[in-house]
Amino acid sequence: MWRELAPVGRHPDSGGYRRYAWSAADLECRAWFRAQAEARGLTYETDRNGNQWAWLGDPLAGNAVVTGSHLDSVPDGGAFDGPLGVVSSFAALDELRSRGVAFTRPLAVTNFGDEEGARFGLACVGSRLAAGQLTVADAHRLKDADGIALPAAMKSAGYDPDTIGPDPERLARIGAFVELHVEQGRALDLTGDPVGIASAIWPHGRWRFDFRGEANHAGTTRLVDRRDPMLTYAETVLAARREAELTGALATFGKIAVEPNGVNAIPSLVRGWLDSRAADQATLDAVVTGIERAAREYADRAGIDLDVVRESFTPVVEFEHALRDELAKILEGSGDTGRPVPVLGTGAGHDAGILSASVPTAMLFVRNPTGISHSPAEHAAEDDCVAGVRALADVLEGLACS
Repeated sequence: MWRELAPVGRHPDSGGYRRYAWSAADLECRAWFRAQAEARGLTYETDRNGNQWAWLGDPLAGNAVVTGSHLDSVPDGGAFDGPLGVVSSFAALDELRSRGVAFTRPLAVTNFGDEEGARFGLACVGSRLAAGQLTVADAHRLKDADGIALPAAMKSAGYDPDTIGPDPERLARIGAFVELHVEQGRALDLTGDPVGIASAIWPHGRWRFDFRGEANHAGTTRLVDRRDPMLTYAETVLAARREAELTGALATFGKIAVEPNGVNAIPSLVRGWLDSRAADQATLDAVVTGIERAAREYADRAGIDLDVVRESFTPVVEFEHALRDELAKILEGSGDTGRPVPVLGTGAGHDAGILSASVPTAMLFVRNPTGISHSPAEHAAEDDCVAGVRALADVLEGLACS
């Protein structure tokens, strides 16, 4: 499975993946998912929001155990973020069948669409729509960098955008959702454990900062006469780092758009996107407020107009304690680790976090020895990946076969 999926959407120059929602690479990943489902005799379906499902047992029976993740990527992302969860889900099902277990609850593997938000700027679009956390009107307003709206992208990919919207009936049939994911950090590497359990997802969001100045000639305009928004943006980037260090939070300007974007032109507009995350809401509020305050002070001083728009936000997600504790009990009793399984928080968002408001959810993490993620350097050792599959199989056996 891994060898089949690995070449899809991989850029020859960067070595990273560009599997953007509803692109050719994404459609190839979707075709791969369907082929894996059909090869196992599973019932395949696509829901109203383009999320893919592969069912063992009756999809309408209710109290189903669902596992999976996503197959799309960030720009030049790694091979493990998302795909490891989907590949491991199919492999765990194979493992359970080899054990000859008897399933007492329906089981499904899923691929949620557009988790990374790389194309339309909003993460977890598929699960947000299903959970009613993204309105149809707001979804229709999403556009990519080329001005293509989400409905048009879906339609060109062969999906009906008129069906998108909340899917409470489907979610009501899910008794538990367990997502396996490569750890996006080094906590497991530091403890020496191949697999861990998630405790919570930090609150996080994305803010757009629009700095508007005055376009002019770079070779003839005196420095003192310039209203250059790039300087204000640069000062804000440095302020974000200082505020993050002061508050113990994370703050990153990782995306920028410039107009007119000419080498010999002073910009008229610099648009930067802030990603910020923290262990609690108060800290997140403090760091973002501090960054915006500094940006406005710089802008006022330089005669720059500034607009700040919060484009997305996800509050803290505490995974259901009962399900989390049940996973810990199952894994500690499986004998694979020989000691209690680590429970750790994460600053990364996931579909499991979105769905947690609607269904009981939990997550398993697989060790990442470097901690690098969202990069071609992202890595997990084969032995740890196998340990993740066995842990997921143990969990699914404990939940769906008891």
